[in-house]
Amino acid sequence: MTSLIDVIFLLLLFFMLTSTFSKFAEVELSAAGAGAVASPDAPPLFMQLGADDVRLNGDPVALDALGLSPLAKAEQGTTLLVSLGTEVDSQRLTDLLVALRRLPALRVTVLGG
Repeated sequence: MTSLIDVIFLLLLFFMLTSTFSKFAEVELSAAGAGAVASPDAPPLFMQLGADDVRLNGDPVALDALGLSPLAKAEQGTTLLVSLGTEVDSQRLTDLLVALRRLPALRVTVLGG
């Protein structure tokens, strides 16, 4: 019985030391509601999020290069409409929202199906 407890302790110690701990980030989501109307001078931008690609107004753009895209030059309060493809999972959407968080001038709206 004692040797069984020792083996269990060693296994527990092994799995505790070899596991990785991820840092979880928060993504702020808010329900749609009444808000300020965007100025007519700034037309809304349209983004299509697919399982393998991201398109901004029909042009392909890399997810990690959104800061270099036309989104970085958007006026304050510009609306970005995000359409999700059929194969997009929640992690892919979260990655996009985290990348868009670095662009505070945008008002991001995720379109539902």
